[in-house]
Amino acid sequence: MDYIFADLPLHVLLVHAVIILVPLVSLALVVIAAWPAARRRLWIPVLIATIAVVPLGLITMEAGKWLEVRVPAAPLIQAHTALGPTIEPWLWALLAVAVLVAAWAVVELVVARRAASAGRASLGRGIRITAGLLLTLGALAIAAGSTWAVVQVAESGSRAVWEGSFSDEPLER
Repeated sequence: MDYIFADLPLHVLLVHAVIILVPLVSLALVVIAAWPAARRRLWIPVLIATIAVVPLGLITMEAGKWLEVRVPAAPLIQAHTALGPTIEPWLWALLAVAVLVAAWAVVELVVARRAASAGRASLGRGIRITAGLLLTLGALAIAAGSTWAVVQVAESGSRAVWEGSFSDEPLER
């Protein structure tokens, strides 16, 4: 498969989406894990966004592998391509936490509806606080790790492209 779009390497285009979406989805995941009202309303969009980010990240890596063998070998390119795969486990971890948060949202919804129809209290406060705290801590850890991985890989990629290729002073034209 050729990873080209509009005569540009697809990796160059997709990487921008990954750089924006991974931290954004991570932040949204922390918000819905920590804030029950947001979780009730936003768990489906956040889950869908996370599900979309995983294949986007994987396709971006494949497009990067395709591009790697089509550019001259250089130490900065090698450093970038060595770091690239470090994002994959973080993508899967984001998805796992998103599924856990979504599952908790469904449990909360089902229990609340059953309790309301039976005229009794729903989940205990302690259970809700403990689950929310665990989900929030997990989301924070995965958000920090995935964002850090994206920053490291993106920084090495920008170095590979731009280091030594521009002047500190404007060029005479």
